[in-house]
Amino acid sequence: MNFYFSTRHIPALKGLPLAERVKRLDQAAKKLTVPEKTLLNVLKLLVIVPVFVLILQTASNWTSLLWALLVFLLYPLLVKPIQNSMSAKYLAPAPEKENA
Repeated sequence: MNFYFSTRHIPALKGLPLAERVKRLDQAAKKLTVPEKTLLNVLKLLVIVPVFVLILQTASNWTSLLWALLVFLLYPLLVKPIQNSMSAKYLAPAPEKENA
């Protein structure tokens, strides 16, 4: 499985505008199987739960709020590439443009 950090690098979406890439990727994400959706949701929980644990620790250590922010900023770097990669296999090939 290839990891796609950007929708521009997905072969089935090359040459499409951003709005169209996002629309097609969203449609492909709806086709994910139950185990794939479960894996993505567990991954999201593994990223989000530590954020809340760190926020709860701010009463005794305010620097944990900075750590919580850092972990939360890592969310798109961890989850989105995996979601894009899992959804890419459900994308229909890009229609070829007619030369006229």
